[in-house]
Amino acid sequence: MKTSSYIFVTLISVVIIGIGIAFNPKPTQIPQATPTTKTNKTPNTATQANYTIINTWELPSELDEISGLSWIAPNTFACVQDEDGVLYIYNTTSKSITNSIEFAGSGDYEGLTIVNKDTYIMRSDGTLYEVLDYASPNKKIKVFETGFSSKHNMETLTYNPDTKQLVTAPKDVDLEDQEFKTLYTIDLETKQLTDSPLLKIDMNDEAFDDFSKKKARKTFNPSDVAIHPITKDIYVLEGKNPKLVIFNTKGVVKKVIPFDENQFPQPEGITFSPEGTLYISNEAYKGSATLLEVTIH
Repeated sequence: MKTSSYIFVTLISVVIIGIGIAFNPKPTQIPQATPTTKTNKTPNTATQANYTIINTWELPSELDEISGLSWIAPNTFACVQDEDGVLYIYNTTSKSITNSIEFAGSGDYEGLTIVNKDTYIMRSDGTLYEVLDYASPNKKIKVFETGFSSKHNMETLTYNPDTKQLVTAPKDVDLEDQEFKTLYTIDLETKQLTDSPLLKIDMNDEAFDDFSKKKARKTFNPSDVAIHPITKDIYVLEGKNPKLVIFNTKGVVKKVIPFDENQFPQPEGITFSPEGTLYISNEAYKGSATLLEVTIH
């Protein structure tokens, strides 16, 4: 009896399965969702592959408009901002301004470089300030006209110890050919332009193809310049469209490095320590101004 019942149940099961197959000749396909690839990519990750920010210091409000930067000693920098004629000494250890030295009244002060105990400041209209023995209460201030004017919009200044000359470049309009931005040299003794520029930057160089503008002079707008103390490469910074362009001593472009604007909202100051550590300052934007220690890859 048990065997007959088992056979009967088995036959019924076979019939039911057969009927199911007859009405569903193909198995129902369940749609599969397209796999989503998640990455940790942040804005401008490709450009970040060219540099690493080692340290960041948020600067005090007096330096919100920081426009010029120069290394003085370990952890110590000279700074100017583009509103007041004051030389600020900033210390990264104490994260504070340790000294404020007045050298002029209100004005658009941009470029800055230190030469031994003296400092030189470039106003945007091309007026050059020399502050001799700047840290002394007996400092002496002299003012020179360089041949530039406000239409050139001078923001850069550095010192070339090999030639004992100052180096500067127009941000907007060059003195001569508008297809170039020239790094002009200023004799430290006469404070006058020399006949031998350090470098002529060709706005039509293929290195600038991704940044070219209808008017060539708008392709690249230097905001500061520094010379690497060891390699002697020339580092030219742009704040308008944040980037760094590195030239070798022959004036050939080695690298063009676009910056992440979240990290470099308006880079306008650049300097090196004697060992070649690179520092870049940013004006305040949606927060504090910053001083960054940067390694270039």
